[in-house]
Amino acid sequence: MSGPLTKLKNAYHLLKSIDFAMLAKLSEKVDLPKVMESVGKMDDTQLNGLMKMLTSGSKKKELPPIEGDFYDLGAKLNAEDRALQLKVRAFMEKEIKPIVNEYWLKAEFPFEIIPKFRELNICGVTYEGYGCPNRSFLMEGIIAMEMARIDASVATFFGVQSGLAMGSIYMLGSEAQKQEWLPGMQQLNIIGAFGLTEPEVGSGTAGGLTTTAKREGDTWILNGQKKWIGNATFADVIVIWARDVDDNQVKGFLLRKDTPGFSVEKIHDKMALRIVQNGLITLKDCRIAESDRLQHAASFKDTARVLRMTRAGVAWEAVGCARGAYENALAYTQTRKQFGKPIAAFQLIQGHLVEMLSNLTAMQTMVFRLSEIQDAGGLKDEHASLAKVFCTLRTRDVVSRAREVMGGNGILLEYNVARFVADAEAIYSYEGTKEINSLIVGRAITGFSAFV
Repeated sequence: MSGPLTKLKNAYHLLKSIDFAMLAKLSEKVDLPKVMESVGKMDDTQLNGLMKMLTSGSKKKELPPIEGDFYDLGAKLNAEDRALQLKVRAFMEKEIKPIVNEYWLKAEFPFEIIPKFRELNICGVTYEGYGCPNRSFLMEGIIAMEMARIDASVATFFGVQSGLAMGSIYMLGSEAQKQEWLPGMQQLNIIGAFGLTEPEVGSGTAGGLTTTAKREGDTWILNGQKKWIGNATFADVIVIWARDVDDNQVKGFLLRKDTPGFSVEKIHDKMALRIVQNGLITLKDCRIAESDRLQHAASFKDTARVLRMTRAGVAWEAVGCARGAYENALAYTQTRKQFGKPIAAFQLIQGHLVEMLSNLTAMQTMVFRLSEIQDAGGLKDEHASLAKVFCTLRTRDVVSRAREVMGGNGILLEYNVARFVADAEAIYSYEGTKEINSLIVGRAITGFSAFV
């Protein structure tokens, strides 16, 4: 008796669990007897797979964190440096990310961020004295990466201020010049710019500057133009590099914004780094006192010392740009659904993501080692140039793949990758093109100079 009763009870509970209205609707769409026949022929493995598929959407899948530091290089930092890295990251996430697309689209600079930047106290990261933090070059690179991870324009603004402008004064200025300018620049009360590139002279600055300087007593008279000068439209002081007509050597000058004969025009219609306020500077008989000449800048070799230091920072910026694109693309693929599941579940998408992460990880390990060499005092031009070539080249590939996995949405600002695609083009070119940096490395490894 127990056998039939048990079967009746099981049948009763089964009937109670069936939604006959839903079953009727289902029968209109599929052949139920055929479905039951097919399911009945399944073995345990097939049934378990079917149940797993049916229940996979019933609970939210816990996904791994979005993390571009796949080899955990951050773990190599000491506690103080790691805390500063996370502080800069939090600042960029909170203060910059919400406004960056608006300002990038308008090609305007968000001046309201300057007082907030001041609170970070990171300008002149590697310099000693004058209120500067005196941290490592590795920390400077990580800061550049964290900034570029959110926006390359803001990272460039900071690089011009903290690296090129302050660096020129710190490395090549007299003590009086350092005392006058560096404390105010460190606090961002004084904004600096760096005027080297000219309308007709980009990569050939070592031997072909057309901006001239002529000494008359204790005054220098400057004439010429400078182009693509970041921060130029609102800088208080601009480091101008000019060719001394008497000895044909490149010298540096501290040009104050109210100097007669100085004018600047904002460059419009850029497709990249649109937040950066690049200017076309015109100098017409600008008279600069000898006391405002960088006292330890006597030739282009001195200029190159500054560029060597900052070129390493540009490589870090490229890493940040690539990391931002990768992390945004990865997050998108985890939530964007096609054919009933997230596109991150498709093999071709995962292939793109792994290629992106491979490039990013190689870039990160390269610049990490580069900064270690720099901190040990062994940085050479070819070291910085190799990193600049490789990282900016690989960044172009990463941002391109990031755009690709996002389909049409990848060209919309709201998805955050389009900016990285555009900005990567500027990073690829400034502070030495791929060709020029390749020739620097080529000269070092072959012993032959291929420069014309």
